[in-house]
Amino acid sequence: MMVYLTRRYRFSASHRLHNDALDGEANARMYGKCDSVFGHGHNYVLEVTVKGPIDRETGMVFDLAALDGIVRQEVLDLLDHTNLNLDVPNFSSRVPTTEIVCVEIYGLLEDRIRGGGPLHAAGLARVRLEETNSNFFEYEGEPSVKEGN
Repeated sequence: MMVYLTRRYRFSASHRLHNDALDGEANARMYGKCDSVFGHGHNYVLEVTVKGPIDRETGMVFDLAALDGIVRQEVLDLLDHTNLNLDVPNFSSRVPTTEIVCVEIYGLLEDRIRGGGPLHAAGLARVRLEETNSNFFEYEGEPSVKEGN
C-alpha cells in the first residue's frame, strides 16, 4: 500500500528573469516586467510530497520532524530571503524561473529523502512550487528505467 504525505513550507525570495544571451528588447518581450533590473519578489509556497508504505512500527510514511529538518537544511536555509540570481550559485548562470527553481528543489531533496529519512522505504514523489495565487509548478522527477521508461 502506497501512501502520500504532503507537507507545506513557505519562503520569500527575489529574482530577475533575464537571459544574457538575449538583447534588451528580446528580454522585455519574453519576460515583461519580470525583467526589471531591480528584480521582484515572491512569497513562495512549497509543497513536498513523500510516498511510501506505512511503517508497521511507527504507523507513519515519513517522520515529519525529519522531513522538516531536511527541507529546512537543503532548501529553506539556501533560498529564503535571498536574491536567487545573486545569492544562489546554481542560478548564477541560469534564469531562475519558477519552473527551474521547482526542478532544482526536487534535486536538492531527492537523495536526502530517498533512504535519508528514518523510514527508509519512503521516497520523494513530487515538489509543487506556488509562485502566485494564479500559477504553480510541479515536478515529479524523471522516470527511471526500473519504471519501464
